[in-house]
Amino acid sequence: MSTVVTLPQRTLGRSGITVPAVGIGCWGIGGPDENLGLPMGWSTGASVEASVAGLEAAWQRGARLFDTADVYGHGRSERLLGDLVARVPREEIVLTSKVGYFAGTAEHGFEPRHMRRQLEQSLDNLRTDHLDLYFLHHSNFGPGDRWLEGAVEAMHAFQAEGLIRAVGMRGPHRFARDRLTVPADQRGDKTARFRAVFDMVCPDVLAVRDNLLSPADRSEGIFAFAKEHRVGVLINKPLAQGLLTGAYDPSAMPLFDGGDHRRRKRWFSPEAVTVIDEGLKELQGLVGWRREDLIRIALWACLDRYAHAAVLVGFTRPEQVAMNLSALGEAPHPTVIAQARTIMKRVQIQLDRQGEVFTDETTVRQSP
Repeated sequence: MSTVVTLPQRTLGRSGITVPAVGIGCWGIGGPDENLGLPMGWSTGASVEASVAGLEAAWQRGARLFDTADVYGHGRSERLLGDLVARVPREEIVLTSKVGYFAGTAEHGFEPRHMRRQLEQSLDNLRTDHLDLYFLHHSNFGPGDRWLEGAVEAMHAFQAEGLIRAVGMRGPHRFARDRLTVPADQRGDKTARFRAVFDMVCPDVLAVRDNLLSPADRSEGIFAFAKEHRVGVLINKPLAQGLLTGAYDPSAMPLFDGGDHRRRKRWFSPEAVTVIDEGLKELQGLVGWRREDLIRIALWACLDRYAHAAVLVGFTRPEQVAMNLSALGEAPHPTVIAQARTIMKRVQIQLDRQGEVFTDETTVRQSP
């Protein structure tokens, strides 16, 4: 029988929405997928049976925050989650989804009428009459920001109609195709871009990527910004998609099949994993040698950033859910968190120095 885990609660800033500090990310259960001509999903482990069992295990262990998107498996993730939603009290679960990366037959993913149709489809998929959080999934609003004003108006109309409780947007990031098609010196300042869009959108919650491999100045800046503007934060990739748990063996890396986003990310190369694992060994000397010890420090390093932030941990197997939820425990002493950040900062710098700037956005090993 599953053991209910008592998780600390976090209120997501001015949204007023209270959630457990650890939520469940449902990207992985979307399975392999492509969008914009790029692999965008996960090819390993996300069977329907494992997905259903993982969602059930999460609920039974106390998870109440679940995050998905229309483009995750092009509705597959939402529909699987919807099966859980139909069996539990709606008032006890916090649901978030996103719009913008899937345009379908519309001219653009942020065309307002398309956004409304996508929201209605997401509500149908999730078997609910409203979302707690609805995110603009990226900040590419077309040439000259053609669709920006209309997208903002649509989001706030959804909120006024009670279809969504709160509006969300991404923190500083790059549009997926731009990472591969736009030369680095022509990409512009993503932080300045974020601030300009933020002022237009006036979101209640931000979605931010942060983990022990994130540059410290970037992390400190976005959380200071969130605090200043009283917005909540959902932190994604706190475990660096398994890289911070020792889940990958550099001598036996999986071959990522079609539809797996890791095909195009260099942090999932044997060379990068070797560097990361060396840092993890040093980190284990500080926090403990079990995988749960690595998960605990990685999650708390994120939660320690901001009192109004929660983390999202993904899964493709139910045993990952059980471990991620049970590993949180009590917060490590602040000096331990600081030491962990120092150790992994050296790793992040070493990754950047390998070859050309060693980011996680460049094509890597692929299956035939």
